[in-house]
Amino acid sequence: MDKLSFPFESVLIANRGEIAVRIIQTLRRLGLRSIVVYHEVDTGAPAVALADEAILIVGKTPVAAYLDGEQLLAAAKSSGAGALHPGYGFLSENADFARAVTRAGIRFIGPTVEAIELMGDKIRARAFVARHGFPVAPSAIEEEDASTFVERARAVGAPLLVKPSAGGGGKGMRIVRDLALLEDAIQEARSEGERYFGDGRLYVERFVERPRHIEVQVLGDDFGNVVHLYERECSVQRRFQKIIEETPSPVLSAEEREQICATAAGIARAAGYRNAGTVEFIYGAGAFYFLEMNTRLQVEHPVTEMTTGLDLVAEQVKVAAAMPLSFSQTDIHSTGHAIEARLYAESPEREFTPTTGKVLALRYPKGEGVRVDSGIAQGQSITTAFDPMLAKIIVHAPDREAAIAKARAAIADFVFLGCESNAAFLSRILDNANFRNDGVHTGYLDEHPEIASGGASADEADITVLAAAALLTRPVRDAADSVLPLHARLHGWRN
Repeated sequence: MDKLSFPFESVLIANRGEIAVRIIQTLRRLGLRSIVVYHEVDTGAPAVALADEAILIVGKTPVAAYLDGEQLLAAAKSSGAGALHPGYGFLSENADFARAVTRAGIRFIGPTVEAIELMGDKIRARAFVARHGFPVAPSAIEEEDASTFVERARAVGAPLLVKPSAGGGGKGMRIVRDLALLEDAIQEARSEGERYFGDGRLYVERFVERPRHIEVQVLGDDFGNVVHLYERECSVQRRFQKIIEETPSPVLSAEEREQICATAAGIARAAGYRNAGTVEFIYGAGAFYFLEMNTRLQVEHPVTEMTTGLDLVAEQVKVAAAMPLSFSQTDIHSTGHAIEARLYAESPEREFTPTTGKVLALRYPKGEGVRVDSGIAQGQSITTAFDPMLAKIIVHAPDREAAIAKARAAIADFVFLGCESNAAFLSRILDNANFRNDGVHTGYLDEHPEIASGGASADEADITVLAAAALLTRPVRDAADSVLPLHARLHGWRN
């Protein structure tokens, strides 16, 4: 990477885990100094060891420490950081935090406060997008006239999706297929919105049955330049959380790809958007509708990097340094196919229960077109204090079939011992005929719980029966029950 001149020398990373490691790597290539904050539970984390400086932060809980904007800002000031990168999650889309950072004379590596406020409010964002002529699903917004909200919602027609204006991650969302249940769903959604986000405002929109979730990566600078970096397919989800992402989308025609990418860039351009962002759409029956815009870097950004050859974090830092984009739309090309699989510390067979333990062994898959983004180290304890994501396994190949095969092999080569993970579940998804034949949608895994439960195949059942039969025979049973002389000399000692 060519040597660039930045108006700052150090960047504080207000985050942890794999995204902190990811940002440190790019800062090092850019010749910038990296500073991380860390709670004591992350003392042995790779980000703490890799950074040029690490600052301890405290809180009633580990998460509370990373959500303490005043403490993070104090760390930035004391360390002399000239810029701050929020990563994703935590305070990355908090307009008040971005405003405080900017007022302190520190560059916020992200969009403007105005863009965060606009797109962070789903109702305002939808109204903005519709006003500029971009497609949104038929809907009714409560705050336009609360007294007629239910009546207007019924007029949209079933099925309906009731959603809080604030927040994300599926919190408060209700699908209503029977309009007689609409008022109950509204009350439940309002209660959950107030509980999680302190905001009970709602809206409803026409629910697209079995929709695909397609998003477009965009970049903008301070000079009015806005480009898209093509789309990502994120339809493989559990409980509204993405598990496997890929690019390009296997269901879009060339014409649809051009339309949805141009729409995303148009929305960003209309908003005067700066830095990296993602415009999300629901897609079904050949039509797509605006869903929301995430004003930050996405977890799944590596698949875009693999197909375009661009470093999105580097582009973020350069835009924050008031540098214009060094490329135009015609300079950006997407080559081959990339897939990302999220490795979680959880048990899909037990309703995705989080798992814990100490990392006893860790070895990453290697090879051409294989990348692992991770923030864990051997000997580190995995707890329930944070999101259960352990690592992201990303692969790139000439086509989708080859990428699926490479992802399957990379997951098999990933050595992780210490607590249960969803590795086998990821492999089952990649092996699933509907995934391979582009037949999934956002509710597919909910419709097919056997994929999570790991229902035994005919071959597995045959092996189990043969093993049980073998143990019933005298020679095999005697061998299984025998004790080696070395162990027999230990007598009754137990550990």
